[in-house]
Amino acid sequence: MVSMLKPLLFALAVIAHLGSDADYASARLAMEDSSNPLMLVSTSAGPIYIEMLPAEAPENVARFIEFTVGEVPLSETDSTLTASPRYYNGSQFHRVIPNFIIQAGSPEHNAHGRPRDYLADEINASALGLDRLPVILQAGEINPILNTDSQQEFASRVLEPLYQQLGIDSTEQLQTEESAIIDALQSLTVMRLYEYEGYRYQSRYPTRAITRGIVALANDGPNRNGPEFFISLSDAPWLDGRYTVIGRVVEGMETADGIGDKPIQPVNPDPESTRIYSIRKLN
Repeated sequence: MVSMLKPLLFALAVIAHLGSDADYASARLAMEDSSNPLMLVSTSAGPIYIEMLPAEAPENVARFIEFTVGEVPLSETDSTLTASPRYYNGSQFHRVIPNFIIQAGSPEHNAHGRPRDYLADEINASALGLDRLPVILQAGEINPILNTDSQQEFASRVLEPLYQQLGIDSTEQLQTEESAIIDALQSLTVMRLYEYEGYRYQSRYPTRAITRGIVALANDGPNRNGPEFFISLSDAPWLDGRYTVIGRVVEGMETADGIGDKPIQPVNPDPESTRIYSIRKLN
């Protein structure tokens, strides 16, 4: 029986090797710039190849690669000790929203710990056209890019920071400054609104929109980029200007789609969620 299995195992190994070679060749052909770093994300669901985009976010791309090779000091949970492990090895996609994103790398779900510092955003809002997008459209509607679902959310997200910028802090001022408020609201751009929220933009590097297959860094606010990243499963313009883009999937999007089939909530980790064996640079 053993002698019969050996040829079968050998054949399967050859097929797997040929398959991986074919994926690599396909990934290389799909790259926009062959000199860009090509990363292989090996997962329990299959391989995903990512072309990094250092010309668009050089510091954040470099830091991501440093996480993969264990060059970023981490503070261990409940300890003053620091270490520099290969951060993503053995981690999971802890947050999955079907037809939207798959997300991994959260320090909250990683036994290795968390980085001691975070990087600033590298986003060019003008390249995204956010400096030309009005918050209020000509028909008087809220721009859908804000993804604002209610009047209460619009008030807290748009009106309150606008009042603060105008120095309005009383009901009396709301009445006396009504004309100025309307003018300011009509001229308010999405870029300026995001700046009210604390985002700061640069013009040295280009930035692309978050569309299907884009890899970007997750954050919990402006200039809070660490190891956590997501792959977008669909176009998501409401994320533009708020998350730093670091790469694009060039092969294995079907793997990402498969991972995205089952919703996973980060507050309730699923032991069956897709595991990342490793992320490594191929060139």
